[in-house]
Amino acid sequence: MKLLVVEDEKELSKSIATYLKQENYLCEIAPDFKTAIDKTESFDYDCILLDISLPDGNGLNVLKELKANNKTDGVIIISAKNSIDDRIAGLNLGADDYLAKPFHLSELSARISAVIRRRRFDGNKIIVLNEITIDTVAKMVAIHHVGLDLTRKEYDLFLYLVSNKNRVISKNAIAESISGEGADLYDNYDFIYAHMKNLKKKLTAAGCEDYIKSIYGMGYKFTI
Repeated sequence: MKLLVVEDEKELSKSIATYLKQENYLCEIAPDFKTAIDKTESFDYDCILLDISLPDGNGLNVLKELKANNKTDGVIIISAKNSIDDRIAGLNLGADDYLAKPFHLSELSARISAVIRRRRFDGNKIIVLNEITIDTVAKMVAIHHVGLDLTRKEYDLFLYLVSNKNRVISKNAIAESISGEGADLYDNYDFIYAHMKNLKKKLTAAGCEDYIKSIYGMGYKFTI
């Protein structure tokens, strides 16, 4: 799952990113309004942590741009401002949640998980699809109730496919979802093929049906 931290306080953004990476999130940072706009126009994020007070603009205008561009990224406003007006303005503009500074990183992580569950999985912590069970809190996948030993990227890849079931996902979108900005550094998509091959091999060995289809010239599709 890919996150964007829009925060101008360097130490805070660094501590947030470090903590969330330990929670197996792919985390990017935007220290100002311009960078935030550039990133949200170029990439899709599962959740954006958005400070209202930025050195070159108002964070609420990032929300406005997201809605104007019909983006569906989840948004949690994080700000020292704790007035009811700020909360109402942010929520009316489409934010999913509001967290006032200072806050515990564990609470932030829990709220991120809740936003992603609501947006991707109708609020469910446990996803059951035929013989597949996915625990989005423990970040575990089981086939016929037997746990799979997946790497972080294999888990992220599988969850991304499942959350977009019955849709064709391009190789570029998959690359961004598991590598973020670093996707541009790859000359080809061999790393996707490698992760996909290993993931499908583990699923098949566990007795899972072949739900992941390669769509020639386009990408992949999880069909169930």
